[in-house]
Amino acid sequence: MTLETMLPMIPVLVLAGGLHDFHIPVWVILLCAATMGVGTAFGGWRIIRTMGFRTTRLEPVHGSAAETASGLVITLASVFGIPLSTTHTINTAIMGVGATRRLSAVRWGVGGEIVAAWILTFPICGLIAWTIAWVGKSLFGAP
Repeated sequence: MTLETMLPMIPVLVLAGGLHDFHIPVWVILLCAATMGVGTAFGGWRIIRTMGFRTTRLEPVHGSAAETASGLVITLASVFGIPLSTTHTINTAIMGVGATRRLSAVRWGVGGEIVAAWILTFPICGLIAWTIAWVGKSLFGAP
């Protein structure tokens, strides 16, 4: 379970007065775990299909190589305190594994769609955060 899954709930708990010191309650961890499980059960197949079949065709050995490479990069980045997205790391590792067969084994158009979604995530999340902060400021008169 990653912190970014639980992080959006923390400001709500603080504002509601339900969190008085810096710790994440067990019920938040369980709720986030259940939410991730349900999300994966109902929507995970699309991600698996895109990454394992649409981007490039993966066999178990390729998946193992991609996971190992991704894990090493994440570990190294963690040692040096470098923030990174685990999703971006595994996606690019899968593309790298596909490219070992031949460059044309990777459907670069699908990879481009994924990168475009990553790029759009930043301004969209910024706009959503601004909207939520503006509404909160308007409703609660926060500074």
